[in-house]
Amino acid sequence: MDRRVSSLPRKKSAPRLLLIYPNRHRLGWVRRFQLPPLSLMHVAACTPEPWEVVLVDEVQEEAMPSGSGFDLVGITCMTEQAPRAYELAARFRGEGVPVVLGGIHPTVLPQEAALHADCVVVGEAEPVWGRVLDDVLAGRMASAYVAPEPSGDLLQGPWARRDILRGKRYVTTQALQASRGCPYDCPFCTVTPYFGRRFRYRAAGDVLGELATFRERLAIFLDDNLLGDPRRAAPFLKGMGRLDLQWASQTTLRFAQDKDLLQLVARSGCLALFAGVEALGGAASHLAKLRGQEPQRDLVKRVQDAGILVEVSLIFGFDDQGEECFEEALRFVEDCAPSGATFHILTPYPGTSLYAQFEAEGRLLHKDWERYSHSDVVFRPKRMSPERLYRGWVEARQAAYAWHSIFSRVARNSHHRFTNLAYNVLRKAPNDRLIPIMK
Repeated sequence: MDRRVSSLPRKKSAPRLLLIYPNRHRLGWVRRFQLPPLSLMHVAACTPEPWEVVLVDEVQEEAMPSGSGFDLVGITCMTEQAPRAYELAARFRGEGVPVVLGGIHPTVLPQEAALHADCVVVGEAEPVWGRVLDDVLAGRMASAYVAPEPSGDLLQGPWARRDILRGKRYVTTQALQASRGCPYDCPFCTVTPYFGRRFRYRAAGDVLGELATFRERLAIFLDDNLLGDPRRAAPFLKGMGRLDLQWASQTTLRFAQDKDLLQLVARSGCLALFAGVEALGGAASHLAKLRGQEPQRDLVKRVQDAGILVEVSLIFGFDDQGEECFEEALRFVEDCAPSGATFHILTPYPGTSLYAQFEAEGRLLHKDWERYSHSDVVFRPKRMSPERLYRGWVEARQAAYAWHSIFSRVARNSHHRFTNLAYNVLRKAPNDRLIPIMK
């Protein structure tokens, strides 16, 4: 069904597109350590002439421009950003500017998003974005554009546009993706059902070509699991060794079982990896066994011995976890001394099987999307109260970033000690400010 909009009047100037990354919370000086919104950089890259593109990242911007100078507004959002995205959409629609909503939350709840926008893009934007823009100029924009489900194992698309970041300050603007998709289908993750049930990789030459345009030494791969398919990752890792880059990304620790692959990753310039451990027992332990992993402690140590900083990510709140999970997590961090540790509260995001399960069981406490952020308890745990889960999460974070814990981890890792210490110090203050009382 088409949602008709009046044809745009002929103009001497090019039509203008405003892309918005929403964020209700002002971060102060911490915004200097954020990464740019790569998804919108890809949308900008898919926007053809004669369109002019302006990016507003609310993490960086002090004020939102008026909609009077724009012909279309595109807003992306994850679940916790949805309330702010809807607020912005209402403002621009009130000014007479059509609004397109996209991203993971509109993808999993398109009917909800449609109540707040003129158009919803469901799935990956790249396959349909050109058609959206053509239809806007022709005055026939539809109410929804559904991208085809990803197929095959090749990821294609234009390089992200970095020129639209001028005037903004990030830890680096040199962010890219080499892969999308995942076959593991974890119950708390939306990647598998919505972005491909297999790993899709860009051609090695394409990845290396984009990396060769970088002027600074640090690159960040914003992949869900960069090393998920070592066979596909190896060709560009070999080429990266000749580029004199340092890079960071996220992955599982499974790759470290292959010692030759681990050495290749180290030689390619890998500085740091964010590795999902999820939980130390139950659901995550079962997944680890399915994937044939060695004990997580051994893999963390092996990666760090290769000169790569490791930050582990652990989740609290699985059904088989009681109050003992907090102490178990802290013992794990103490034993293997990762460079950093990130603790999350299990969050049943819309579109996941976990959300469907908790909704069917009547265990969701509310649907205040702004609190679906890994930092609030939004469901009723099975083996502890919501209040106990929240308090344990706060106490674990503060214990892991107490000074003696920081110094112990840094002292036990001989590589990149200054970088390691600086990162931990930056992480300490936000943890210290937490109050162990659930909202």
